[in-house]
Amino acid sequence: MSTVKYPKVVGYQLVQQIGGGGFSRVFRAVNFDEHRVAACKYIAFTDQSTDAERKTIEKEMRIHSALKHKNVLEFMNAVVVELKHAHLYCPGIYMLMELAAGGDLFDKIAPDVGLRDDVAHYYFNQLIAGMDYIHSQGVCHRDLKPENLLLDVAGTLKISDFGLSAVFKLKESGRTRPLTERCGSLPYVAPELNSDEPYFAEPIDVWGIGVILFTMLAGNTPWDEPTKHSPEFSRYLSGAIFDEPPWNRFDANALSIICGMLTVDPRDRFTLADVFQHPWCMRPSQLENQGVTTLADKLTESLRMNGDLGLAAPKFPDANTEDVDEDGDQMMASASHSSQFTQSLMLFSQTQSGNRYTPHLTRFYAALGHTLLMPLIQESLEALNVRCKPAPPSQDPGAPLRLRIGGLDKRKTMFKGWVEVEKFTYRGSVGSFCVMQRDVGNPISWRQLWKALICSPNIDPHVLRK
Repeated sequence: MSTVKYPKVVGYQLVQQIGGGGFSRVFRAVNFDEHRVAACKYIAFTDQSTDAERKTIEKEMRIHSALKHKNVLEFMNAVVVELKHAHLYCPGIYMLMELAAGGDLFDKIAPDVGLRDDVAHYYFNQLIAGMDYIHSQGVCHRDLKPENLLLDVAGTLKISDFGLSAVFKLKESGRTRPLTERCGSLPYVAPELNSDEPYFAEPIDVWGIGVILFTMLAGNTPWDEPTKHSPEFSRYLSGAIFDEPPWNRFDANALSIICGMLTVDPRDRFTLADVFQHPWCMRPSQLENQGVTTLADKLTESLRMNGDLGLAAPKFPDANTEDVDEDGDQMMASASHSSQFTQSLMLFSQTQSGNRYTPHLTRFYAALGHTLLMPLIQESLEALNVRCKPAPPSQDPGAPLRLRIGGLDKRKTMFKGWVEVEKFTYRGSVGSFCVMQRDVGNPISWRQLWKALICSPNIDPHVLRK
């Protein structure tokens, strides 16, 4: 009997799942003949899939494929496998895209600390350049949040995920049209979406950009939702919050641009033109010409200062660091995920099979075998009110153990992901390598969960530190 599998997508073979969401999975894809890598987003078709769902996916592809800008994740190609071919391949839509080998921007930010001002300035200017281009094409993103901001091999910001985007400007006439669909995540949506009235697209994205800048500088979102149900938003409306941290540690220019974008009345809110012309944005970048190594060091500075980077990437001088990837294949020099920037970010982990590209800094090593560690991890996560479901055991005795986890973070936003634990031998002893891979949710909240797990009574005594 033939095994159902994933097809090659215009020469690219899906080799490892690196992310996903409620309706999709993202794989690292390799074109072995051309020594190239990409990302492939897979959305499954089932007997329950509707024509409306398919049209939504097709709209996402149509919009994303038309956007060509250095700060927009490149859409490369797509193939469709219909249900009638399910005996050969997993049916669904396969979207081939640029691999953001630098991982999530916000995976590099320490919670409640944030980025240095010069690093936030560098990436914020890339964000508004990308959003200005997107708007110039008549498209509204409508779902700007930390998990949609990725980094490429050179550390350039890439805007991703156009699943909730909409066309608001007709190219033929240049006229804009109001939108009516309510969508987006509560900590990032603009207050006008709380009413039933039509809204205009550009102010919605500007509000989201304002929340993103606050989160860059503060290491957390400003509120749960922009309504009076949120005590923080109520204090923002009254002005009382400006005497509280982190608001009271922003300099005058940073506070001015944040408040301009987070103006409640969309008619008075900053436009992107206002943002571009603001003194906080117009000053020269201090990082523009300093090189990718300096950029990577400054980007991860807060993680080094609070010890997170030492937990994610301790040094094992006698470990096997033979240059192979997670599939046991020799790493390809032109494979684009191996760069000075990604090396400086320490996105290559030492594992049992050698040095492996791991785009997640939410990982750690433990001086306890993986079969003993995984039950302790599940017990510790459940004590943190995280739902856990072990994956079915693999027939391969050397395969990692996997645990599906999910819940709500402190902002009442859903998170989902995987904990994967595999055997790791160091200094003649058997230990474990653990990766927490987020599928859905805020990268900063995911880092907080990772740190809480490491500091839990069951896990802390076994964690290997730098």
